[in-house]
Amino acid sequence: MKPQQLVLSLIILLSFTTAKSQNTIEVKKGFSPDIGVVVSMLDDLKARVTNSVQHLDQEATDFLLDDKANRIGAMIYHLAATEKYYQVYTIENRGYNKEETEKWGVAMNLGDNGRKQLVGKPIQYYLDIWNEVRKETYRLLKTKDDKWFNAKVKGSNMNNHWAWYHVMEHQANHMGQIRMIAKRVN
Repeated sequence: MKPQQLVLSLIILLSFTTAKSQNTIEVKKGFSPDIGVVVSMLDDLKARVTNSVQHLDQEATDFLLDDKANRIGAMIYHLAATEKYYQVYTIENRGYNKEETEKWGVAMNLGDNGRKQLVGKPIQYYLDIWNEVRKETYRLLKTKDDKWFNAKVKGSNMNNHWAWYHVMEHQANHMGQIRMIAKRVN
């Protein structure tokens, strides 16, 4: 077999193996069944976002498509801030307190303040923040069961399952924006 044929065969084999593993959603160990499925999907989305950005240099991390757009690093921070918000909203039945608003507010709202303040940090800085938030999501959701997951959020007409589905949906929407912007950098 020629070297080029061997490389092509390995690429095809690797593609098949990777594609097969990406097409399975299973209950994440340590969680109740319904929660474990959503956590598995959240992890898949986070991995795909991370794979899309982890190679970015500073220019790409801070790139602005136009004067109304958000930087990729800022959007990663936004994903972490949104996930953090739903932790306190669904688990503690409250919004951000003053300290949390100071820490997460700019990332939650983005816009002009985000464009001014969320700049100059490497992509890993934002990914590390999201990793820490995800660890806390795991810790908190492991303390809950499917009865809680399917119960209404206090003072709301949504249930906890829908709230965490929304976190996942939110990440998927921004994944598309992030990938589109990353393609424009080069």
